Amino acid sequence: MKPLPTGWYNRITTKIKYPLLTSLICLLLAGCNPDSTQSANSGGSDPVDPVNPIDPVNPVDPVNPVDPVDPVDPVDPVEPVDPVDPVVLTAQQACEQLNGVTFPASAFTLATGGAQVVSASLILADATGNTLGEYCQVRGKILSVSGGDTNINFAVNFPTKWNNKAIHFGGGGFDGKLINGTETVRFGLPSNPAPLAQGYATWGDDSGHQSSSITDGSFAMNDEALTNYGGDTLKKTHDVALLLLKQRYGQLPKYSYFLGTSTGGRDALSYIQRWPQDYDGVIANEPALNYTGTRLSNVALGRALYLDNGAGWLNINKTLLVQQSAMTACDGLDGVLDKVISNVEGCRAGSEQVLTSLRCPNGQDSGDTCLSDAQIATVKVIESPLQLDYPLANGVNVAGGYNLLEGTLVAGPFTTRNLGTRPVPANPAVKGDANMYVTGDQWVKYFITREPTFDSLTFNPVDPGSYTARVQQVSALTDATNPDISEFLGQQRRLILLHGLADEVISPNSTISWYQAVINTVGQDAVVQGVRFYTVPGMGHGTGSFLPAWNSLSALENWVEHGVAPGNRWVMDVNAQTYGRTRPLCQYPSWPKFKGSGSQDAAINYSCVDSGNLPPQACSNLPTAATTYKGGDTFGEELTINFDPVTMSYTITIDASLQRSAGTVRSGTLLTQNGCTFNSDENGAQFTFMGGGVLSGGVAKVAENAFLPLLAFQNISSDYKALADIYNVTGIQHSVSDGHATLQSGSARLRSSAATWQTCQASATPGFITYDANCAPSTKGYIAWNSSHNAFDYFVGGTPSANDGVLSGSLISGMVNGKPVPLILTRSSTIYGMSFYAPQPSALPLATGAADGNYYVTTTEGEQFDSELSGTTVFQGSNYGVLNYNQPVLGTITATGAISGSYITNGGILSVITDDSFGLGVLH
Repeated sequence: MKPLPTGWYNRITTKIKYPLLTSLICLLLAGCNPDSTQSANSGGSDPVDPVNPIDPVNPVDPVNPVDPVDPVDPVDPVEPVDPVDPVVLTAQQACEQLNGVTFPASAFTLATGGAQVVSASLILADATGNTLGEYCQVRGKILSVSGGDTNINFAVNFPTKWNNKAIHFGGGGFDGKLINGTETVRFGLPSNPAPLAQGYATWGDDSGHQSSSITDGSFAMNDEALTNYGGDTLKKTHDVALLLLKQRYGQLPKYSYFLGTSTGGRDALSYIQRWPQDYDGVIANEPALNYTGTRLSNVALGRALYLDNGAGWLNINKTLLVQQSAMTACDGLDGVLDKVISNVEGCRAGSEQVLTSLRCPNGQDSGDTCLSDAQIATVKVIESPLQLDYPLANGVNVAGGYNLLEGTLVAGPFTTRNLGTRPVPANPAVKGDANMYVTGDQWVKYFITREPTFDSLTFNPVDPGSYTARVQQVSALTDATNPDISEFLGQQRRLILLHGLADEVISPNSTISWYQAVINTVGQDAVVQGVRFYTVPGMGHGTGSFLPAWNSLSALENWVEHGVAPGNRWVMDVNAQTYGRTRPLCQYPSWPKFKGSGSQDAAINYSCVDSGNLPPQACSNLPTAATTYKGGDTFGEELTINFDPVTMSYTITIDASLQRSAGTVRSGTLLTQNGCTFNSDENGAQFTFMGGGVLSGGVAKVAENAFLPLLAFQNISSDYKALADIYNVTGIQHSVSDGHATLQSGSARLRSSAATWQTCQASATPGFITYDANCAPSTKGYIAWNSSHNAFDYFVGGTPSANDGVLSGSLISGMVNGKPVPLILTRSSTIYGMSFYAPQPSALPLATGAADGNYYVTTTEGEQFDSELSGTTVFQGSNYGVLNYNQPVLGTITATGAISGSYITNGGILSVITDDSFGLGVLH
């Protein structure tokens, strides 16, 4: 794929010897010639007599039925509604009015003392150090019920250019620091701006206590502070944020999301378990969901290390010995030596043998080249699940072990968390002691015994004796282990889970146990529909030998807003030593395995394989019963596709065409290829089923051993008002006289006032243009619903009231999760082809990474391939290109480098034009 050169259009039309006049007509997009000669006449009407073609060079030519100087359609009184700042007040005034606002206790779901705004300041876009755009920074406090120092400090941010969405950020550690909502998404690509900069309203809080350290657990001596930390603060902050948001914008957000990591991940899961109706989608990274079990295992590790005068303690050299031995034994199990153990379960099968090989003679400590029996016992405590003699919340009686013998690092350059620097800890434990024991010690002292001088090494986590009831009470407050999330999933809400398999702080095995409990509770089908669980080999707790970066927010939005379920994705390593290498982001239980050839640093050369302990997920996008799709192909043919998931057979019926008779049928059977992409046994095309009822593939050409790219929709709308918007346009048009092709790009508007349309084409290259009603050259017309075809008839010229336009094709109004995706199928006496429409933003630019995903692309040159868009990079095989968002106009993306072209996206569908082809891709 090459970059679009200057003068690309002239070169193409010269190369194909296409008359200049007709070339210009093609650039007018989507059927600009009023002649219409269709082999399948829409609605069965008589063919329209030919008239002279439109002359865009001479718009006042008396034979030209469309005069761009004198618009045919009536003045449209309804301009597109700009979602930015619906409040009549200026941004400054609207922000200032929030200052000092108070809310009574009765305004909250949970008990509070009410709330008040302490400050509200408009931060200007050009303020020193501000990279977040103009926004109203609100700070306030939710008053405690008991009084004292347990007020919840909260932060809410209202961008002046609001995108009608909101994000709640969770906390971290023991909390105590204000989450101010200006942060970026954790494990996001370096190029991804903070959500606030993208137009999201954002909020967070400090959990109702203040501390200079997130490892300070002393707040838990206060009952209200502990209850807030357990999750109540989240609901209280949500409630006050929505009250303020309604006051600022006059409406509630269309979509709301919760993002959290570690304790914030626990926050996210706790929220959907307790208040499943509040957020449309959730991302929970490395969640501390089995909170009590984690703290108990922290104490168990401390006892293994430090009892018996520290006989079980491992110094740094011994710790590195264990880690290197595991790496030597298991690094190559994934097909490549890269300091990442990907096949964790395969490695676990031999871990006992590795540990035994490290035993010192007679089990006595004889130096840093071996382990004593006491030290081997410590490794086993870290590695093994902690089995309890009593149940925690939701019947949980085990805490997951850590994968120390399968790649987890607690020493070395990839982590700052270790087993301490001395065999005897301080009381209370401090930084020089084992990291996990420090948090366990705080938990015992302040959450359980409430004795700050208590010696936590005397606390038996397996049998706490008189403290058992207190442990269970705290577990009920703080744990997020309820597997019944059916109410959340039943409302079509979505959850993305991510956990590093080398996490040294929160065991990934606890998350795996909860995920399996969710499957057992709500059923595999519900989980496939609403949950994605990714595990990352080599990833620690924000540390590790592989630190992933990807656009999780875009994946969640595509799923919630467009019904495009994320599959296995690609992630980039942002560790300094290995920056830029990529791997597949695999769904549990699969893991990335090297294919055996190509660059070891490129995700394309890996595949996600499973360990055989769980069945691989089937394609969740396949319909469950025989289904009909409506769409078209790149020759402008109107199609109906019938698919039977039982037999995997399909039929394609030609509804309207210039090349073949209406009623022509093609048929075939789909054979499994990969995930939701299937091979056709008829013509070599590959069909992909996308969430939201979208099908891409190919239909056999007439008398040729080749296929035409097709796009079809399960859901079609007859409401032309739903289509009203301004769009960017890509497509391809062919000459009826000689079949040569012209690529197209531009803009268009579909109006709600009278079902009229207008296209614009820039003279610059490529031809994208910011829509302007007075643009030139321009073409106009209207659409009319044809119930017999389940599509709109597409007319050039004329007016809807007079019905005197020239029938020039059809418009398919595909609906993907309630959003329209217009597809224009042009069929006239001089040109035929397809145009794809995607909204052109009027104010907020398309956020970098908004199109992120793995697309299966089919082009008019017969190419079929995976294309991964990730931040500012596009990958295709071993090649990559650089993406520039909103170039040359808002909503378009330009790629340069080894992969080049122009992209637009709508509803999870990607359209691409290069110097010689037009392609359509769908997320898979």
